[in-house]
This record gives sequence, structure tokens and C-alpha cells, in this order.
Amino acid sequence: MTDLMGLMKQAQAMQQKMAEANEKLSEEEVIGEAGAGLVTVTLSARGEARGISIDPSLLDPAEVEVVEDLLVAAHNEARRKGEARQQEIMGQAAGGLQMPPGMPNPFG
Repeated sequence: MTDLMGLMKQAQAMQQKMAEANEKLSEEEVIGEAGAGLVTVTLSARGEARGISIDPSLLDPAEVEVVEDLLVAAHNEARRKGEARQQEIMGQAAGGLQMPPGMPNPFG
């Protein structure tokens, strides 16, 4: 019975660590850039959009398609960085246990 109580305490501690890791991911920001920094996208490490910056030199109506492509590229870079931070932070919270790439966060 004491083993079961110990397991329950460990599970509670792990749940607390995972909740703290999720909070950290919500607060931490990653930035993706495209076009040598002409376009930047800022996301939380969980993937929520926080901001977009477009250099005024790109605001030519004839260049709309270029700007759209750069936004997609910057967003994808920021998303990749956020996923990497998720793996790192959640792995630390799980005591070094790494989740497989692409595996959704079971606590988020």
C-alpha cells in the first residue's frame, strides 16, 4: 500500500511539473524571420500568434504576394522554434523523458 501512495505522490508531482511547464510555454515567445528580417512573426512557444512585423519597404501593392510568402515562411520558422522549445521544456518537466517529435502535448 505504501508503494501505491508513493506512486500517487510521484504522479501528482509530475502533474504539477507539467502544469508549470505549460505555463512557461504560454509565456515564452519565439520569433521567426523571413526575407533577411523584413518580416517577423512572434508566437508563444505553444504556437499562439503574438505579433507580426513587416518592414515598410515591402508595402508596395505590387509586392503583396511576396509579403504573403514571407509571412508564411516566418510563421513556419517561429512554429518550428516553438515546437523545439516545447520538446525541451516538457522533457525537463518529465525528468528528461523526451516525447516523440510531433506528439501532441497531453497536458496542453
